[in-house]
Amino acid sequence: MIFRAFTLSLQSVSDGRIIALMAKTLAIGIAIFMLFGILFWFALRHLLGRWHWDGYGFAALGAAAITLIFGWLLWRAIAIAVLWFFSDDIVDAVEARHYPAHALSAKRPGAVESGKMALRSAGRLIGYNLLASPLYILLLISGIGTGIAFLFVNALLLGRDLQDMLEARHGKGQIAFDPVSRTLLGAVGTAAMLLPLVNLFVPVVATAMAVHLAHLKRPV
Repeated sequence: MIFRAFTLSLQSVSDGRIIALMAKTLAIGIAIFMLFGILFWFALRHLLGRWHWDGYGFAALGAAAITLIFGWLLWRAIAIAVLWFFSDDIVDAVEARHYPAHALSAKRPGAVESGKMALRSAGRLIGYNLLASPLYILLLISGIGTGIAFLFVNALLLGRDLQDMLEARHGKGQIAFDPVSRTLLGAVGTAAMLLPLVNLFVPVVATAMAVHLAHLKRPV
């Protein structure tokens, strides 16, 4: 079922509406990181100025390095938060093409509700990973334990986020996610978000995949 949902999601992202939304979410996400980069540059310039070192180049390189590391670690949180504001447009496009009967019964949440869910999503991501950080550190000695724990925790969180997106449209109990499929969906999305460049497109693909996974077993 997961593989079927994945192959269908690749078909869905060829839709012109999805491509436009992917470009929009990507542009906003990159703009946010550019803003962080500028803030980091000013902070480093201020710090160097206190040491009477006029290092524009060093500040620029330092800000770029910090932004890249920050972006790789926290792209999922920012991408999902941005995606909440466009998720209904993505789901509309996928459902209209593949599940028109279900699209008729959908009810889009308002901007305020989407904003609240985005904040809850970001809060869960940061909070649960902070709670799990002692476990991550403890498992460093195992070599791969930290990576497995990180993947598992964030797979649960991403699966929950994607289910919440769809339940906000169709109502609780109307989405055919079983716990195993939801966790596998989250694991695929989380693992892909760790890959540079690929992670830029994962949020939209994962959303499309969640729509297919939710509706494939759902009666028309």
